[in-house]
Amino acid sequence: MSGDLIVCGAFALLFVVMGGFLLAGRGAWLIAGYNTMPKKERERYDKRALCRFMGKLMLFCAACMLLMGADSLCPGQGLRLAGTIWLVIGAVFAVIYANTGGRFLKKKPRKER
Repeated sequence: MSGDLIVCGAFALLFVVMGGFLLAGRGAWLIAGYNTMPKKERERYDKRALCRFMGKLMLFCAACMLLMGADSLCPGQGLRLAGTIWLVIGAVFAVIYANTGGRFLKKKPRKER
């Protein structure tokens, strides 16, 4: 068994565990920008929605890591490059998605007329 496969598998397992915490809505302490905000600022955000998004991102990262590790089982197929490209695309998408449109801000209740 190759060392690359072991390392990529370990990171994939770590991402799956972190993704599980986040999907359950209990891993907000794992989100660096969120847990360093002042409490007043954190109250503006929908913690559950933010955690679920980050959990899905962690599972995507785990899949990319497994793809990179699979390159040691089937060398010459370009799986490491494919996993790296997908990981970069996912990270860029996540940054753009999370920082546009105020998706994770709590919705203010509408006032009835």
